[in-house]
Amino acid sequence: MKRNDPISHLMTRHVISVHHGDPISKVRALVREHGVHHIPVVDGDQLVGIITWSDILRVSFGDAFGTDEREVDATLDHTLTLEQVMKRNPVTLQETSTVREAAEILARSDFHSLPVVNGNKLVGMVTTTDLIRYLLEQF
Repeated sequence: MKRNDPISHLMTRHVISVHHGDPISKVRALVREHGVHHIPVVDGDQLVGIITWSDILRVSFGDAFGTDEREVDATLDHTLTLEQVMKRNPVTLQETSTVREAAEILARSDFHSLPVVNGNKLVGMVTTTDLIRYLLEQF
């Protein structure tokens, strides 16, 4: 197994992200459209946070009552900002980090994804699914 391979070998390079000033409804739309559950939040190309589907579910309790999605979006956009809901200063990997480092962080945390940065510039994303696929390729 190639534990010392750089994470850049398996990370997703074309990351779906949102700008820190975007409405929460944009995050909800991206989740529905692309099936992603972790979305980096950027200011330009600089990573400033991450928002997860769990974060959205926590604040959008209207979904539990069968409320129309447009109503939920409008209510969330009117009452909360993305910056209020996102997690600031997420744990990250550097582009030169190894597969082993990524696996160690994900194994000891509740995270299911990690933004990959070069300095603080977002360059990719790695998920537990990426690591499992990588592991399967080794056999």
